[in-house]
Amino acid sequence: MKSIIKNNFTQASELLNKFMSDEKNIDSIVRAGQEMVRAIKQGNKIISCGNGGSMSDAMHFAEELTGRFREDRAGIPALAISDQGFLTCAANDFGYDFVFSRFIESMGNSGDVLLAISTSGNSPNVINAVKKAKEKGIVTIALTGGNGGKLKDLIDIEIRVPHIGYSDRIQEMHIKIIHSLVEIIENNVF
Repeated sequence: MKSIIKNNFTQASELLNKFMSDEKNIDSIVRAGQEMVRAIKQGNKIISCGNGGSMSDAMHFAEELTGRFREDRAGIPALAISDQGFLTCAANDFGYDFVFSRFIESMGNSGDVLLAISTSGNSPNVINAVKKAKEKGIVTIALTGGNGGKLKDLIDIEIRVPHIGYSDRIQEMHIKIIHSLVEIIENNVF
């Protein structure tokens, strides 16, 4: 059992060091944070989406902004596409590949930011959300992994975790990126 635990932490540490050693990764986080700050200061919102663990990360991101991360401050307009009633309605009426894009069509406005999370970069419903966001003048930011998948060619800013393999390592990095983005927003909006 100890070897499993040590191996998990060793892999996570190696991936973190690999990610941090490429200055482009840090620059992408800064650019993404700046776009989010711009949107908030201009009265817009941040919408986030993902499947499975990535949906949990999208929800975590939105609740850190609307609630509190580190400091007491006013709530920040952010929401995750996660309402069960909406998701099942849209999936039933349009198909699961369009659950996020339908929400963007309904609720997204020019000047908003979409944070699309997909460890593979190939989730059809996330890709469709990005396409719809681009049509509406919404800045698109993606958290991906591996080779970035199809999302890498569609979005404005990609933050890619350079890992090919199980998605848990990628998700661990995504949550660190999310916390960094939230901290950038908190420190620059207030």
